[in-house]
Amino acid sequence: MKKVFLLLTMMSLSVAILSCGGKETKQNIEAPAGMVALDLSKYGKQFSIFVPDTATAKLEVTEQSWGALEIRVGKTFQLSITEDPGDIELRKSDIKSNDINIFKAFVLEEPLTIMWESQIVKPEFHFYTIQKIGNNTYVFEDLVPADGEPLSKETIQKMLDSSKSIVAKEKVAA
Repeated sequence: MKKVFLLLTMMSLSVAILSCGGKETKQNIEAPAGMVALDLSKYGKQFSIFVPDTATAKLEVTEQSWGALEIRVGKTFQLSITEDPGDIELRKSDIKSNDINIFKAFVLEEPLTIMWESQIVKPEFHFYTIQKIGNNTYVFEDLVPADGEPLSKETIQKMLDSSKSIVAKEKVAA
């Protein structure tokens, strides 16, 4: 049910965005339950992404010297965004050939998105998705928490859903 609601919300936002062009305006973005829209324009990204409500967990946005933008909300939402064309096949090859974090199975396999299970000591899940926003292409992927504790499949799915539900900055006719 949540996925249907999210899909309908994103479709209506897409129609509104596609029907506009020109100068930027403020957007009223309705976030899914428990999430808030985080505008990333001050970091050079012309879109918003849904993150967990920051009333109960600290939000940290870090610009890395190599160009990645890392977003952390508490210990359960940790993702990286890089402006990059991405390469699903190369990433799959890297995942399968990892001798330390042993590949178990792909949980989701789409043309521009993968989610997989692997294991070092205990099972863990990860994702990698390529998203096009305007003329730019970005790679979104999970970050390994600083404490090394793997994130649950549900947590990874939440970050993946958020990454696939980005909202481009709205434009209106001049």
